[in-house]
Amino acid sequence: MAGKKYKEAASKIDRDKRYELSQAISLLVENKVAKFDETAEIAIRLSVDPRQADQNVRGSVVLPNGIGKAVRVLVLARGDKEREAREAGADFVGGEEMIKKIQEENWLDFDRVVATPDVMSLVGRIGKILGPRGLKPNPKTGTVTFDVAKAVTEAKAGKVDFRVDKAGVVHAPIGKLSFGAQKLTENAQALLTAIVRAKPASAKGNYVKTAAVTSTMGPGIKIDTAAATKVAAAA
Repeated sequence: MAGKKYKEAASKIDRDKRYELSQAISLLVENKVAKFDETAEIAIRLSVDPRQADQNVRGSVVLPNGIGKAVRVLVLARGDKEREAREAGADFVGGEEMIKKIQEENWLDFDRVVATPDVMSLVGRIGKILGPRGLKPNPKTGTVTFDVAKAVTEAKAGKVDFRVDKAGVVHAPIGKLSFGAQKLTENAQALLTAIVRAKPASAKGNYVKTAAVTSTMGPGIKIDTAAATKVAAAA
């Protein structure tokens, strides 16, 4: 059963209306439900078939205002690249010993994994552990690279990975409600722009079908996707 604050917030939102992006996010911020600093999220339904390899939309984007969370980065590398990762601010750095720690102790005290290409054969051993949690390094998201300093810096700055799910929807965080409407709008627009740029050549019709923003405990607010994607396409 919905709580009093949720009902109050929901009563201020027209469920049939598609709001302009900044207006939707302003409503989200103004109608905060929880006492803690809620995460703002966006869900975007795309006109793609994720079962087709050429329509499996995925990528990453550094949000201009970060995500409001300290990101713990693990770098799997060898030699000089380990030193480079530490100098860039990686929280955990190592090679085979780190992989064994994950295998044997189910150690997962990190939010992002970066790996150099030469250790990916070893990373395969923990693929079944990292994969379901969205932590497996991937060249498409810039987490399999020899430029570990750049990857660590971007992760710390608020890099967000996105990937369409089986239902054709992309879910991603865009920051904390405490950011305020302007910063959250800038983050949401950056994410939308990245998704529009990742449009597969084989995608037909209206690529971005629907979108909505919500907070951890708040109601969803529908977005006018035509206006939002027009801005994204022009960026």
